[in-house]
Amino acid sequence: MTSEIPSRKKIRQKIRQLRHNLTPQQQQSAAEQVLNRLTQHPKIQAARHISLFISFDGEINTRPIVEAFWQQKKYVYLPVLHPFSRGNLLFLHYTPQTTMVAHPFGLVEPKLDVRHVLPVAELDVIITPMVAFDTRGHRLGMGGGYYDRTLEHWQRNQTYPIGIAHDCQRVDLLPSEDWDIPLPEIITPSQSWKW
Repeated sequence: MTSEIPSRKKIRQKIRQLRHNLTPQQQQSAAEQVLNRLTQHPKIQAARHISLFISFDGEINTRPIVEAFWQQKKYVYLPVLHPFSRGNLLFLHYTPQTTMVAHPFGLVEPKLDVRHVLPVAELDVIITPMVAFDTRGHRLGMGGGYYDRTLEHWQRNQTYPIGIAHDCQRVDLLPSEDWDIPLPEIITPSQSWKW
């Protein structure tokens, strides 16, 4: 890592502030554009089991995406922190009837019910959140490494990860470590980035 690349902490602070500065109209427009790109994406059109996330902290609003997927009769899954395997995620089937619970990080997630867990390898697409991304496909998350661990072996199965972000979340270069998993594709309101 060179001194020219800002620290992960500084990048997180800067990008989160940029997201918070977006107006409600900009947020709505961004969500509509990302939804349009996703629903036209061949991997999404072919998918039956898709993992999403409940947006917070100025992220792209995923509520319209969830509802569109439900209308298309797709099975939607949300991540929850694994209760016994620290640092790992489980993916629970999410419906309008799913009971949601508050999470210590300020998130909401489905109440854990093992009957609704789908193994990662059975997901067709995992739509990932991020704080920032760079022009090489590296993503910067909140710092827990949850998605890096989840996506570590994504090429071995049929699961395809797609990141979604605002245009303002792109930076030229992120500091990266050996354990960081670059994404094959990131969708923003203005374009789809593929590597």
